[in-house]
This record gives sequence, structure tokens and C-alpha cells, in this order.
Amino acid sequence: MTAPTRAAETDFEPVYHHYGPHRTGLPPLVPYFRQLWLRREFAAEMSRATMRSANTGTVFGQLWLVLNPLLLAGVYYLLVTIIRRQHDPTIFTHLTLGLFAFTMVTTAVSSGSTSVTSSGKLLINTAFPRLLIPLSAVRTAFFRFLPTIPVYLFFHVLFLRHSWSWTMLLSVYFLATMILFAMGLAAFVAALQVYFRDTSSFLPFVMRLWLYLSPVLWLPETIFNSDFPRWMLTLIQVNPMYSMLGGYSDAVQGLEVPAPYMWVSAAAWAVGAAVAGFLFFISREREFAVRLT
Repeated sequence: MTAPTRAAETDFEPVYHHYGPHRTGLPPLVPYFRQLWLRREFAAEMSRATMRSANTGTVFGQLWLVLNPLLLAGVYYLLVTIIRRQHDPTIFTHLTLGLFAFTMVTTAVSSGSTSVTSSGKLLINTAFPRLLIPLSAVRTAFFRFLPTIPVYLFFHVLFLRHSWSWTMLLSVYFLATMILFAMGLAAFVAALQVYFRDTSSFLPFVMRLWLYLSPVLWLPETIFNSDFPRWMLTLIQVNPMYSMLGGYSDAVQGLEVPAPYMWVSAAAWAVGAAVAGFLFFISREREFAVRLT
């Protein structure tokens, strides 16, 4: 064996990998969203795995998805009945309708906030658009919401009797805006959680305040016919869930076509949240693996 060959076998050439923060910025969006669409089944499988781990495939798991917001609706109904000193079954149907939808949004945002920080090994070992992670959390929240629909319809038949109309189909539009809004918000808080780990701890308090400002525990007509200060009424109307839940309730329970501004406002909030949340997440996702290691 010649000397050059022996030297080539014994020489060690180490490869150094330098891990540091990436510069923030947006990648080419068209290829990114193309890959996002092509890998949608990856997000669906992540969602299914989450639901399996939470025992939502069992009878008791599915039952708890319904019982949790239903019991909450019963508690709030008891409080509202005591405060108003009158029994009104339509209030209970309004509570169940609003709480089921509101719980879907808050669950998507809450689970989305920790979706990236709890996927450290997946981020390091697998190459895929990271936006799929919070989107899978929203998908999970939506599928957990589906069993509540027949439960509400049961109470709709029980308390509202023959209150049926084609306008109930318009609720699909407002439900879609809530899902899109939840996607954008979940992406935003998921990225924020990477930098500020206490984000998920503050969310329950924000969600509780958000619930009180949304048309869930109260009817819009009762609020605007009251003596509340003008600034509070303005704050309520600015709330994104006011137009989404308000239009949703008008179509399903009120059996009427929602006002035009509710259609426009719901779409504007949903699209705006999705665009802002997605762009913020995508601009930061190349840094996630470094910050989670």
C-alpha cells in the first residue's frame, strides 16, 4: 500500500455543523403553500394521532367532548336564570349553540399554542412546512366539535319545536369563518409560544374575558337595549366573535338572514387573522428548531 493511500485512510476530516438563529423572513410563498397542500395528509395523521391518544375514539371519550360544554352551559344557564329571575328555555339553546362553537375556537387556539413547543424532535428530524402543526390542532378541535351538533339539534327540537328554516344552512358560512379565524390565531400563538413560554399560561384568562364579551352568555338585543356605556357597546361590536357568533346564532336559532355587516365583518376578521397569523408563523419557523433544542 502506497504512502498517499495510507495517509488518506488515516486522515480525519471532521465536519462541523453550526447551529444558530436564522434571519427572519418569508420564503417563496407559492412553493411553500404548494408543499403545504401536498402534505395535508401529514397534518391529518397528526390530528388523528392526537385524538387517539386522548381516547376520543372511545364512547366515553366522545361523551366527554359533549358533556364538558354541556355542563358548562347548564351552570351558566342556572346563573342567568337566577340573575334574570325568569325561566326561558330559549336561553339554554342559545348557550349550548354559542358555547359549542366558542369552545371549538378556544380549544383550537389553546392546543395550537403548545403544538410547536411540544414537537421538538419532530421539528429536528423531519422536513415539512411547520404550519401543518398548528393547523392539525385546529383540525382536531373541529372534529371534536362535530359530535356537539346533533346534541344541539336535540335541544333545538325539544325547546324550539318546529323552528326550522333554510336560513339555518347559512350558518355554515359563519362556522367556516370561525375555523379560518382559529387557524390564523393558532398559528400566531404557536409562534409566540416559542419565544414566550408563558403565552399558553395567559391564554385561559384571555379566553374567559373573551367569552364574556362574546354573544354567548347574553343576547345581542338585550345588551343594546340596556343602559351599558357607549364605549362598552363599541368594544363588544369590535370583538371578532360578535359578528361570527352573532351571524351563526341568527341563522340557526333566529331563523333569519344575518345583517350584511355581519357577513362582511366575519369574513374580514377571518381572512385578516389567517393572513397575519400565517405570515408571522412562516417568517419565524426556520428558527424554531434552534430555539427548541
